[in-house]
Amino acid sequence: MSASGFPLKLDPSEASPYYRQIYARVRDAVADGRLRPGDRVPSIRGLASALGLARGTVEAAYDLLIGEGYLLPQGQAGTRVAAIGPHAARLGRTRPAAPAAALPGPRSPRPFQLGLPALDAFPHALWSRLIARRLRGATQEDGYPAPAGDPGLREAIAAHLALSRGLRCAPAQVFVTAGYRHTLDLVARTLLRPGDPVWIEDPGFPPTRQLVEAHGARAVAVPVDAEGLCVAEGRRCAARARLAVVTPSHQAPLGVALALPRRLELLAWAAAAEARVLEDDYDGEYRYQGRPLPALASLDREGVVYYAGTFSKVLLPSLRLAYVVVPERDVPRFEATCAAFHGGCPQLVQAVVADFMLEGHLARHVKKMRGLYARRRAAVVEALQAVFGARLRVELQAGGMHLLARLQGRADDRALARAAQRAGLALQALSDWQHEHAVEPGLLLGFTNVADPAAARELAEALRAAWHHSSPRRRGDE
Repeated sequence: MSASGFPLKLDPSEASPYYRQIYARVRDAVADGRLRPGDRVPSIRGLASALGLARGTVEAAYDLLIGEGYLLPQGQAGTRVAAIGPHAARLGRTRPAAPAAALPGPRSPRPFQLGLPALDAFPHALWSRLIARRLRGATQEDGYPAPAGDPGLREAIAAHLALSRGLRCAPAQVFVTAGYRHTLDLVARTLLRPGDPVWIEDPGFPPTRQLVEAHGARAVAVPVDAEGLCVAEGRRCAARARLAVVTPSHQAPLGVALALPRRLELLAWAAAAEARVLEDDYDGEYRYQGRPLPALASLDREGVVYYAGTFSKVLLPSLRLAYVVVPERDVPRFEATCAAFHGGCPQLVQAVVADFMLEGHLARHVKKMRGLYARRRAAVVEALQAVFGARLRVELQAGGMHLLARLQGRADDRALARAAQRAGLALQALSDWQHEHAVEPGLLLGFTNVADPAAARELAEALRAAWHHSSPRRRGDE
């Protein structure tokens, strides 16, 4: 079989699966010049037939090639080699060409990995078209990005938040960052002084404490219960805290939502203490019972909430794009911090994300993912219940991208998590997210990349094997 004049032969003795072999052969042919810009490659159906493979195998290879910028789908005109230079193509053997900085590589996500969207459902073809269009329109005047963010993206984010989260803000209040850690760093540089108390959730995202303390502030672990952050306990421990970092829509990691009385209590405390609240809305778009909850910031009438969002969960972590919305009175301070410490995020990525949002693709994508995640979550829950029965209790919450499974009859979730990780499962122990207050043992499992019920059952069986290997076998463990 030949593709546009170069032989495409697969080796069944290779360790790489066939889709990776096709990907590598085409990529190398582009790098060597055997495939030139504009050359047409065989259709998915035609290549699958010629090689005797399933259509999905060839489609997976083409998705990678399109996603990394080697191929460009052109509708009725077929799929052709993209117009990337030979130097960039040669670099692609070890690292992707420029557009691929915003796209996942060929490595698959690890089973049960937290914090990843469904990489197999990302709209690669559409994304490639948006990138290509922006590259064709690039001008010599394109220089360094604005420290606070691309104006078009800031405008798109403001419009999106008004519709999806009930949060009205001006584009000037939106500051584009390179991820959650950068968002928290920006807030800390602008707001905190050494020794300032900062409320953090307990249990809570471990990097939050690390970064707060790296800035010389004092992290105050405030317990979380079924209604979210215990505001009264925070006031008792540090009534004059400068900042509270919370995840009110879907608490990380317990998954509970901050109850309305607690929300109002938190806002009242911040206003009285002249403090600020950083609302980390990391996966608030994904709610499977009813509509997504309004943002805490939408209730703010005193200008005390910083609203933090991210594109890592709705699009791709490799975009390295997030944002924070600050009250209007704090805009000059954040502008000064950005000018001093932030070189700006990649302009091409920002522009493509803005196009994706303004043309309505983001809203459609989130709606599609919400349905897909609901199905995948149900498949994982069903598999865990079938394999473990009463030994594992899944605490289903209204939304989110991970599951919390409580261990019945086991007190050491860390040992089980280590055994599972040695077996290739990327789940985490709930105890690793606690700070000062003990938690009931449990496991945190990402479900977004579990493709189907068969894969869910296979992973549940692998977890059961790890369960047996991590503790002495007892009656009832069979």
